[in-house]
Amino acid sequence: MPARRGLRRTWLRNLVAGGSALLVASCQLLGDGPTVGTVTPGTLRPNLAADIGEREHPRVVATYGGVYKDAGAERAVASVVGRLVAASEDPSQSYKITILNSPAINAFALPGGYLYVTRGLLALANDTSEVAAVLAHEMAHVTANHAIKRQQRAEAKQLANKILTDVVQDSEEARKAIISSQLSFARFSQVQELEADDIGVKTLARAGFDPYAAARFLRSMAAFARYQSADKSGSTAPDFLSSHPSTPERLQIAIRAARQIGAPGIGERDRTRYLSQIDGMLFGDDPLEGFVRGRSFLHKALGISYTVPSGYILENTPEAVLASNGDGTAIRFDGADVSSYSGLRDYMNSGWINGLLPESVRETTINGLPAVTGAAITQGWSFRIAVIRIGKTGYRFIFASRSPNETFDRDFHQTVESFQQLSPTERARLRSLRIKVVTSKPGDTPRKLAIGMSGVEPSRRLEFFSILNDLNADQAIPTGTAIKLIVD
Repeated sequence: MPARRGLRRTWLRNLVAGGSALLVASCQLLGDGPTVGTVTPGTLRPNLAADIGEREHPRVVATYGGVYKDAGAERAVASVVGRLVAASEDPSQSYKITILNSPAINAFALPGGYLYVTRGLLALANDTSEVAAVLAHEMAHVTANHAIKRQQRAEAKQLANKILTDVVQDSEEARKAIISSQLSFARFSQVQELEADDIGVKTLARAGFDPYAAARFLRSMAAFARYQSADKSGSTAPDFLSSHPSTPERLQIAIRAARQIGAPGIGERDRTRYLSQIDGMLFGDDPLEGFVRGRSFLHKALGISYTVPSGYILENTPEAVLASNGDGTAIRFDGADVSSYSGLRDYMNSGWINGLLPESVRETTINGLPAVTGAAITQGWSFRIAVIRIGKTGYRFIFASRSPNETFDRDFHQTVESFQQLSPTERARLRSLRIKVVTSKPGDTPRKLAIGMSGVEPSRRLEFFSILNDLNADQAIPTGTAIKLIVD
């Protein structure tokens, strides 16, 4: 959902008054991967790559919720690494593999052999060969030195753009020239991705894994991306300024590379053993960051919850809970210390909101809690803001739209008025989602097994079950198939 991520960042910068880049050959599979630090072009001194990886590693870990510790998941990853290294283009290269505590589906590489895979990606994979396909792709980035090459090209592009804007008098000509350089840089990055895809499939096959696993997992990622997207009618046209090729293009290349090796059915998959290793693994949000359950956000430690209207997709991040719909409305929910202010009206008027309309500020109560609401307009965006106080914390809702209407106001009030404190019983019942692996029995179908899924809206359980297990929703499941369920 890159378009909505960009929308949120733009309006938040415009509204609130007052990260660093990382050098990564990032695959940004379904989430935001880190970008990079500073490397002087042409200074590939000894140990440079290792030094960069060692320096940036703690920041990557912090950004993605820390290291995820799970013996089964660690064994699942470790079981393929040795085989891939031996089959890679540089068997002498050493690697440090880290599983990140993030539900995002992502994998990327730092210079020096630092490889990262999220637990969200491990949850989507259905066999050992699919995990091996991801790791082989990331190893290819390392052996091809893609991250440093990308940074050098980026610095050259930045310098060229500066010269163009400083020297070229015709602004339209300068704009065209800059776009041309951006397209050139994007293609450079896409070429890297496609090169890593090709190398990865060959490495996968040499290690004895199913070479078609890369294409299979690309299809699963695309299906999950469509499932996550709130705007089902959105354009599927590729973004030509993207640093990554469109999934169809990558899929075609992955299939072509596999066919050059052999017909489908060759190589190891090992679905049953892989799924047994991730049985019980945490799924979705870390309990320390709160839970998303369908259209509701609940936080056990803080004892709070709220629900967004139908059509919104919630995304829980370490900094805030984000939501958006297909009509261009974005929501941010977070908390702030308001203990130093005499009241919520004082806090609302303290200057943290650009374009605040003073006459819109109203004190009120929401489910027995003190609150304040207001509105703001800045740089073409309209905002509705609410702050609800519990103790020293002000819980902040920020709604944003370029085209506010009655629905926008209705959604704002409906969401804010749903905010409440959880009872002790409700808090006790709130448990983490986990992966539960079962074996299909005669007569089992996706529709039958999907009923037992937790943490998913009932109307979407079948769709989610089918994507998670890479099964056709309309076909019977072969008896004895290992199946993933999400339970609490």
